[in-house]
Amino acid sequence: MSSTTELLKGAAELFPGEVVTRAHVRHLDLPAGAGRFALITLDNGLDHTKPTTFGPQSLANLDAAIDQVEKEAVEGAIVGAGITGKPFIFAVGADLKGVELLKEHKDALAIGKGGHDVFRRLSGLAVPTFAYYNGAAMGGGVEVGLHCSYRTVSKALPAFSLPEVFLGLVPGWGGCALLPNLIGADRAVSVIIENSLNQNRQLKGKQVFELGIADALFEGADFLEQSLIWTASVLNGAITVERPDVDRGDAWDQAVARGRAIADSKVHGAAPAAYRALDIIAAAKNGDLGAGFDAEDQALADLIMGGELRSGIYAFNLVQKRAKRPAGAPDKALARPVTKVGIVGAGLMASQLALLFLRRLEVPVVLTDIDQERVDKGVGYVHAEIEKLLGKGRINQDKANRLKALVSGVLDKAEGFFDADFIIEAVFEEIGVKQQVFAEVEAVAPAHAILATNTSSLSVTEMASKLQHPERVVGFHFFNPVAVLPLLEIVRGERTDDASLATAFGVAKKLKKTAVLVKDAPAFVVNRILTRFMGEIQNVIDEGTPVETAEKAIEPLGLPMSPLVLLELVGPAIGLHVSETLNRAFPDRFTVSENLAAVVKAGKRGFYVYSAENPARPELDPEVAALLKQGDAVLSEEQVRDRVLDAVAQEIGLMLDEGVVAEAQDIDLCLITGAGWPFHLGGITPYLDREGVSERVNGRKFLAQGVASVPA
Repeated sequence: MSSTTELLKGAAELFPGEVVTRAHVRHLDLPAGAGRFALITLDNGLDHTKPTTFGPQSLANLDAAIDQVEKEAVEGAIVGAGITGKPFIFAVGADLKGVELLKEHKDALAIGKGGHDVFRRLSGLAVPTFAYYNGAAMGGGVEVGLHCSYRTVSKALPAFSLPEVFLGLVPGWGGCALLPNLIGADRAVSVIIENSLNQNRQLKGKQVFELGIADALFEGADFLEQSLIWTASVLNGAITVERPDVDRGDAWDQAVARGRAIADSKVHGAAPAAYRALDIIAAAKNGDLGAGFDAEDQALADLIMGGELRSGIYAFNLVQKRAKRPAGAPDKALARPVTKVGIVGAGLMASQLALLFLRRLEVPVVLTDIDQERVDKGVGYVHAEIEKLLGKGRINQDKANRLKALVSGVLDKAEGFFDADFIIEAVFEEIGVKQQVFAEVEAVAPAHAILATNTSSLSVTEMASKLQHPERVVGFHFFNPVAVLPLLEIVRGERTDDASLATAFGVAKKLKKTAVLVKDAPAFVVNRILTRFMGEIQNVIDEGTPVETAEKAIEPLGLPMSPLVLLELVGPAIGLHVSETLNRAFPDRFTVSENLAAVVKAGKRGFYVYSAENPARPELDPEVAALLKQGDAVLSEEQVRDRVLDAVAQEIGLMLDEGVVAEAQDIDLCLITGAGWPFHLGGITPYLDREGVSERVNGRKFLAQGVASVPA
């Protein structure tokens, strides 16, 4: 028994629940008399909704298939070998469920070494090897192909990536060492670092070819057939694959430096994965693949045993699994059909909602507002966005015409809403205004219509309190920009019934949003946490800490933007309004900053000004600096960070005690999908647990051991 076999056998015993991938070997005669060929197909026996992965038993199966192919190659029975996947899927990498179970560094090291030992055999065969990327390929799926002599890719391939850094790992089965030696360090940095840290950006088949990762590009319909014809031409010498020389001079060092700058801008040194990957890329400059693979093994093992990866997998599972089964959602059989949508308001938010409902539901959408000019502007916005989609080739002319015909605007709510099934308001954030709007809508809407509010902080129960049928009012809180952020907070008022709630969840699913059920509590989830977070930053500034110190204190969290840049995005006036709402509800914890009020009164859009020469480095606006009235209590960065994190931990603990959401997992899902908080934090609660903040503030951790952490 080989050492690799023993290694994988031991790993498989740690992971009894693996969904096993088979590696089927079949033989065929290549066109043009090029010879006998062995083709390995990776297939877990399930359809494309269950992508093929590599756990220890799956790697052992591939190892056994290579045993057979290796023997045939030595005997001269084949002229080449290839590897491809089942329909629509090539392979999507390591099975993360197995990684979660690992408790020991030596077991983590075995996973890295086992993958390397199997994959690198493809490059050591006595015949040329070919990878045929027929469908989705990620992580180890990409890497197994990098060990082959040649690669082809389908034009229909929808997703190709090395997402490991996004999750808190490095491409550990050859990606960091092989890719820069294939396509150059700069392009490799784009794929491994830049794309990963940009919300796991995926490549399409054409881009994979253009980057030089694949040697040939073919249509999806007859991809394998064309790949085999091309293979025959390579083997018989009719086609010579030429690849440009890789620049191993200053360009390599500059690429690594660019990668470090990207990592610094995204995670500010707070998450180690990107930097470990860049160290391996830097060392790969000399082309020593063996040393590169050893470095990948070590980095993989270290990171598997670290909190960042465990948080990353936890976050991934929240987005991929929990998001699809919202906690507390009623039986979906109770949901009523929605064949027409009404929107009260025609401003920017309302217009964005109209576009979303139109594109996802493809039902009539009607906007209303107080004058014809606003109505026309709202409908015009939707038409213009449809034209943009048409111009980009995202929809065809027929679809554009149909969508335009489905959106309309009227002044009379009775005319617009008499047959609507789902009516949502997006008007000024003031309780009296919203109560009046709902009274007007209830008077003209059908008895079964859902009345939804996009309020960001006001009480849904109070909003519905003066209606004859408050049971059909539900909170439906989107996040801006509507088209980008997936989260939808669905708020159950005290009188909201199950049918209305089920209909809201049904609509959310059709809108392709991540719906989380939240209690009707002030500011719900995201805005309550962010307001407490931002409020504490504002407090330390008001008390005397310099703005720059307060901002830099939060950098170790690796958030997508600094607190005051986020305030600028939200809008100081909205931030002030939400803080006032929460101050009325919880005056002991939420303050209203006089400095922020002064900034809003002065009509400032934020705290910073941006120069054309260096837009990425904003400076404090001198006019804002002149407005600030500060005390003399100056805190250090560490003191600021502790104070802010303590405040957030306290607020989350109180929210869970109040039952605002079912579990801490829902808090994290909301922050990831509604505020863009990074995977390496796991949202926030795993980070608070890891740093000891949860126990310091609340006397307990938010999550059990083994959830977003190494099992006991």
